[in-house]
Amino acid sequence: MYLYHYGIKELPFTLTPNTSYFFGLPSHKEAIQVLLTALKTGEGFIKVTGEVGTGKTLICRKLLNELPQQFVAAYIPNPYLTPTELRRAVASELNVALTDHADQQEFTQRIQQRLIHIHQENKGVVLIIDEAQALPVESIEALRLITNLETESRKLLQVVLFGQPELNEKLSLPELRQLKQRVTFSYNLQLMDADQVYQYVKHRMNVAGYCGGELFDRKCCSLLFKASKGTPRIVNVLCHKALMLAYGEGKQKVTSEHVRLAVQDTEAALQPRSMTQMSSVGLLVVLVALSLAYVAWLGLAK
Repeated sequence: MYLYHYGIKELPFTLTPNTSYFFGLPSHKEAIQVLLTALKTGEGFIKVTGEVGTGKTLICRKLLNELPQQFVAAYIPNPYLTPTELRRAVASELNVALTDHADQQEFTQRIQQRLIHIHQENKGVVLIIDEAQALPVESIEALRLITNLETESRKLLQVVLFGQPELNEKLSLPELRQLKQRVTFSYNLQLMDADQVYQYVKHRMNVAGYCGGELFDRKCCSLLFKASKGTPRIVNVLCHKALMLAYGEGKQKVTSEHVRLAVQDTEAALQPRSMTQMSSVGLLVVLVALSLAYVAWLGLAK
């Protein structure tokens, strides 16, 4: 919608995790380093937690892309699965064929054969589960049983769990204490500080192809930080709206007012008291500017 206006090749603040936009925040870099170290040492369970929008899925995909060649990866992005569905998903990821009515015994035998075969090739198997807080309790127990497969020296299957803080609460349940004891490496993602927000926004604009002057100055980024509390996803939403507002007014630079209006128009953003007292005129300006931007985009599309 505003690509030509700012001279960029793609939208810089989409919500889809894109590893080409990986910024390398200290928290993200540390998480990946912890993961790679834990995997190389052969640990059974590794856990990474973080609030909504802190970049867990991005790190998950980054790990998949950078996993050393000696590992075979199995990835489950949507783990709200029954124990049977989970076993079938793991089998499918590892190219293990199961009969239509396969029971626990058949699954265990075939999975073990596959894991041993991979181990004989001097490779390890890593099962990566995103949004792990969604795993039902009985499926988490089934997962623990899968990881019982091991040689005398190491586990045949390592598991990396990515989840929201609710995952910690779930693993603290008495019936899951055996699995909790097997989590040997844990990492909790931190939010960005004000300077990191500034660098993050600048980085994403550069990756998108922006070559002009400073589009978001430090004052704008300070407002972004206060409204988002340093959450990358909310920063993305606010920046996208601010760019649309500036574009709708034909301006080449985002102002503090554009950011304030974007914050006011975003439920997930922290609303300062002074901002919540603004009149409904502010929202009207947002709607008009977005409408003008959309009309302009339609004209370019023709």
